[in-house]
Amino acid sequence: MTDRISINLLEWYDLNARSLPWRISPMDGKEGVIADPYQVWLSEIMLQQTQVVTVQSYFLKFIKKWPNVMALAKADTEDVMKAWAGLGYYSRARNLKRCAEIIAFELNGIFPQQASELKSLPGIGDYTSAAIGAIAFGEKIAVMDGNVERVFARLFRISDQLPAAKKPIFEKLNATFCTERPGDFAQACMDLGATLCTPKKPNCMICPLTQECQARAEGDMESYPVRAPKRKKPTRKGAAFVIEREDGAIFLQKRPDSGLLGGMSIVPTTNWNSNQDGETGNQAGPIELSWEQRGEIRHTFTHFHLELEVWFGRSDAVTENGWWSQRNVLAEEALPGLMKKVLEQAIPGCTQPKNLG
Repeated sequence: MTDRISINLLEWYDLNARSLPWRISPMDGKEGVIADPYQVWLSEIMLQQTQVVTVQSYFLKFIKKWPNVMALAKADTEDVMKAWAGLGYYSRARNLKRCAEIIAFELNGIFPQQASELKSLPGIGDYTSAAIGAIAFGEKIAVMDGNVERVFARLFRISDQLPAAKKPIFEKLNATFCTERPGDFAQACMDLGATLCTPKKPNCMICPLTQECQARAEGDMESYPVRAPKRKKPTRKGAAFVIEREDGAIFLQKRPDSGLLGGMSIVPTTNWNSNQDGETGNQAGPIELSWEQRGEIRHTFTHFHLELEVWFGRSDAVTENGWWSQRNVLAEEALPGLMKKVLEQAIPGCTQPKNLG
């Protein structure tokens, strides 16, 4: 059965592989074309907790601006954060920069080729190291992300609840994966999970593994992998203050490098976090102004929801612990999605890129 899984999956992948800007097609791979480890690494870091459809445009922007690891290593950290803005989980961008510096300046620009060595680099864990090792270097190692996890939980109808189920799922994967084409096998599993073996309403009719799938045989595909009931996310409250100068510039500050939204550009806010509410009301503003309330926004983080009052005021007086960003460059600041929501609520259209043509 395990041989049939590998054969059927790779035959399907050869015909149906997604065309992605960082990927070598199965046909090119068979003709000896080798994946660029820089592009594989960059894409895998971006794909951590972010969907492919979102990542593609960011990836193309990065490789156009920084076409190799040396260029990225020499880049200004603030520029990297600006380019990353909107992808979320901003610690990934800081680790990306640190990792590029280590590879460029300490390893002479050469990526380690084994997962065990890759895992010692910033931002590279078990999954990412295996993915880079298998896809970029052909290392004979099994790769398990969320899509692969779902495919194999259903194939073998593994009833353990996550996260305990990860071990038996990986054992089945490790006994099944194709050692002759480890990178293609990993990407085939990912593509299958992303396109056919989806969390809801999997398209089993055209799946290449229908005959081997135990969950399909029982008709309970959507029951796998088995997950614990979701815990209800708390809702935190706070306030954000958008200050506009007479010339239209907006006052911004930088978040501390560590922690939530680390190193990103923000407007002044009250001291909310995942464990506590921040102050609300105009009296919580960073300076005394005639504040005008401009509604409220809601944003969801991994562990909590956030509701922020949005206040607007005009002043030329704020000069400490921040800077003024002119309206024509505001879209280029390292603004996380939360701050874009706040600014758009206060001044609609202000974060849209300006057409300079």
